[in-house]
Amino acid sequence: MNMIVCLKQVIDPETPPASFKIDPQSNKIVPPPGIAPVLDPYSEYALEAALRIKDAKGGKITALSLGSDLVREVVKKPLAMGADELVLLEDEAFTEGDSWSTAYALAMAIKKLGDYDLIFCGRQAADWDAGQVGSAIAELLGLPSVTVAQKIDISDGQARVERVTDDGYEVIEVPLPALITVSNELGEVRYPNIRGIMAARKKEPIIWRPADIGVDASELGAAGRRTRLLKLWLPVREGKCQMIEGDSPEEQAVNLALKLREAKLL
Repeated sequence: MNMIVCLKQVIDPETPPASFKIDPQSNKIVPPPGIAPVLDPYSEYALEAALRIKDAKGGKITALSLGSDLVREVVKKPLAMGADELVLLEDEAFTEGDSWSTAYALAMAIKKLGDYDLIFCGRQAADWDAGQVGSAIAELLGLPSVTVAQKIDISDGQARVERVTDDGYEVIEVPLPALITVSNELGEVRYPNIRGIMAARKKEPIIWRPADIGVDASELGAAGRRTRLLKLWLPVREGKCQMIEGDSPEEQAVNLALKLREAKLL
C-alpha cells in the first residue's frame, strides 16, 4: 500500500480568541505573538488512518504539506508518528491561496509522486474550516472520494469506509486508488514515541518549488485564487442580564416562562 497524507501547519486552535487580531487593510489575520503553530488536528486524524492501515497491511506513507517558512518541528511530526517520507511544497508562491489553488498545487505534487493507492486528507482544516481541498484534489486527479470517514478497511483492491452522517454512519465501498477525508470520529491519535522523534530529526524533507511540480507560479497561492475574500472580522459577543421579578418563586417562574416565550425560546 502506497499512501499519501496531506497535512497543514496552522495557528494553534487552542489560542485564546482575545489573542487574534485582524488587519483591516490587508484583510488578514495577524499571527498571535509568542504562540507557535501546530499541525492541524484534522490532518493528524488523516495520518492516523494511514498509520493504522500500514500497521495492518504494511506499505509506505508519504506526508505532503504546503506553505512557506514551515516550522520543521511542526511539519516533521508525521515522521515522528510513523510516516516514511516528507515532501514540502515550500515557496512564497504557495501562500495565501484559496481551496482551489491549494488543491491544485497538492494534486500536481501527487501526480509527480506517482504510484499511490490511497490519499488521505483531514475532513477540514482547523483554521478556515472550509472542507473543500480533499474533494477538489480528487476531482483534479479523477479519483473516487469518500468524505468524513470514521473507519477504513482495505481488502481485495477496495476500501470499505464508514462515513459519518447526521444520525449515524453509512458504509461505502470504493475501488482503489481513491481519496478519503478523515473525521475526528476515527478515534484517538497516537503520540510520537522517543524512537520516532529521534528518527525524524535525522530525516530531511524533500523540498519542491513550483517548477518542480511543473506549475507556473501564477496558478498558485494568492495569484491562483478563484475566490475573493470581501471582509474578515472578529465576531462581537455581547451579553446582558435581566432579573426576573415576582413576589414568590412560583410567580418568578411564571414570569420567566413568559419572557422565554416572548423571545421564542419556548
